[in-house]
Amino acid sequence: MNRPTALVNKKFRSTGIGVVQEKAMVVLLAVCALMTIGITLGIIVMLISESWSFFQSKYVSLGSFLTGTEWTALQSKDIEKAQFGIWPLLSGTLRVTMIAMLIALPCGLVTAIYLSEFASNRVRAILKPTLEVIAGIPTVVLGYFAVLVVSPSLQFLSGGGFDTFNATSAGIAVGILCLPMVCSLSEDALHAVPRALREGAYGLGCTPFETSIKVVVPAALSGIISAFLLAFSRAIGETMVVALAAGTRATFTADPRQQSQTMTGFIVEMIKSENEYGTVQYFSLYAVAVTLFVITFGMTLVGQLIRRRYQEVYS
Repeated sequence: MNRPTALVNKKFRSTGIGVVQEKAMVVLLAVCALMTIGITLGIIVMLISESWSFFQSKYVSLGSFLTGTEWTALQSKDIEKAQFGIWPLLSGTLRVTMIAMLIALPCGLVTAIYLSEFASNRVRAILKPTLEVIAGIPTVVLGYFAVLVVSPSLQFLSGGGFDTFNATSAGIAVGILCLPMVCSLSEDALHAVPRALREGAYGLGCTPFETSIKVVVPAALSGIISAFLLAFSRAIGETMVVALAAGTRATFTADPRQQSQTMTGFIVEMIKSENEYGTVQYFSLYAVAVTLFVITFGMTLVGQLIRRRYQEVYS
C-alpha cells in the first residue's frame, strides 16, 4: 500500500525539542486566534463609541435616523437644515444589491452546474481560468467599465431614460464582480455530493439533467445557499464600483434608472470631504457604518441558520 505523499520521507519522532516546538506553535496559533477576536471587538467598540457621539447631537435623533426619508448630510451647508434619515442610503444599497444578485445568482448557479455535471475536461480547462480572470479584475476597473460602457449603453438603448450615474449600471458591475464567487463556491458544494447519489439516480432511470436538478442540487443546497448569502453580503459591502458608478445623490426611490448613493459610497464621500473631526457630518459616517455592520452581521447569522437547517451528512 502506497503511503500518502505527505508521509513519505518524513521523520515523526517525539523528542524534547520537538515537544517544545509543538507547544510553541500551539501558543502562536492561540495568540493569532485571540488577536482576531480582539481586532473584531475593537472595531465594534470603535463603531459604537463614535456613532454614540452622532446620536448625542441636538440636530439628530435615533427616531429620525431610523425613519427619515431624506439624507442631506453633505449637501446642506446649514447643519440645522440637514436631514439624517437612513432610508435613502439603504434604498440605494438595496437597489444596487438586488440588481447585482439578479445577475450573479442565476448565472453563477447555472455555470456551476454545467462545470460540475456536464462540462468536458477541455471546456472546463477554458471556462475555469476565464472565471478566475474575472475574479482578479480590480474593482476600480469594473467601476470605470460601468461608467464608460454599461451606463452609455443603457442610455442608448433606453433613449436617454437613465441618468449618467445610475443604480442599474452599478448593479451590473457588482453582479459581474460577485459572479465568480457564486460559481466557485456552488461548484465546490456540487462536487462534494457523493457519487453514490448520482449512480443511484441513474439506476432509477433518471437522465443526467434530472439527476443534476432533482438529486445533486438539492443535496448541495446548504452550500449553494451559503454561497448566495456570501455574495449578497459582498455586494452590500462593495465600495469602489458604487462610488464611481452609482452617483452621489441619496434618493429614496425604487427606480433603478436614477442616481443612488449607497452606504459605502457615502462613507467614501464623507472621508474625502472637508468636514472636520467632531462635526455631526463626520460622526454620521459611523452611524452609517454601524447600520452596514448590523445588516451584514444579520446576513451571516441567517446564513449559518440556513446552512445548519439544510445541511446533509453522508457516510
